[in-house]
Amino acid sequence: MLIDSHCHLDALEFSDEQDAIIKNALHHGVEKIIIPAVNRKSFDDVIELRKKFPNCFYALGFHPMYIHDMKDGDMDTLKTYLKTYEPVAVGEIGLDFFVTKDNKTIQEEIFVAQLKLANAFDLPVIMHVRQAIDDVLKNLRRYPVKGGIAHAFNGSMQQAEAFIEMGFKLGFGGAMTYTRATHIQALAKSLPIESIVLETDAPDIPPSWLGHQGRNTPGELHQIATFFAELRGMNLTSVIETSHQNTLDALPKIVQLCTSAENLH
Repeated sequence: MLIDSHCHLDALEFSDEQDAIIKNALHHGVEKIIIPAVNRKSFDDVIELRKKFPNCFYALGFHPMYIHDMKDGDMDTLKTYLKTYEPVAVGEIGLDFFVTKDNKTIQEEIFVAQLKLANAFDLPVIMHVRQAIDDVLKNLRRYPVKGGIAHAFNGSMQQAEAFIEMGFKLGFGGAMTYTRATHIQALAKSLPIESIVLETDAPDIPPSWLGHQGRNTPGELHQIATFFAELRGMNLTSVIETSHQNTLDALPKIVQLCTSAENLH
């Protein structure tokens, strides 16, 4: 079964529709969904979703585009939550120099603080790396963590290899389905299959069949996987099995949480 390695199920666009969205995802063979938090408020929201839907797992962290919301003490709160709850990763963290570079220093400070927490709690990271890949890699070399996922990857082959060498998987989703996305398609086609995980980033990055303005959902992952299989000339079953295993390798706590849940029954 498929795992959506990156979905913002707590987004406002999905208010009160989560039941239907989860049902639709299961209907399309999406068995597990990873929900990365983006700010302090979403910590509680993603934890609630996990309580409600046992096939959902969450990461906790501060997204670079939401750091203007941060208050004193928020990093201590993250530390407490990492200790108290059961995230599968620290995320969504990283850098975004596409929207603005004006707050570059503070973005890096918050990113580094979260890398240090990931290291302290022996957790992988789920990273946002838009137009900031070299800076992300520079900080990972200084503050190594136990791998994770570079989500919505769109860098160079050399940058991809640097992430893979550090034990990271690279996330591919709807962006690669557009005719003009020749660069992402070339990456998706030629990177080692063991280094790729599939994602929707729902409600964002809708695939081509929904159009740029469409609302993405985890249920689209099956068609994204089909596109990816055709792109690589691979059997769909094999793509599903490999991307499933790659996600578990990147976020091993999923297996731990599933095993402990089974032991309770």
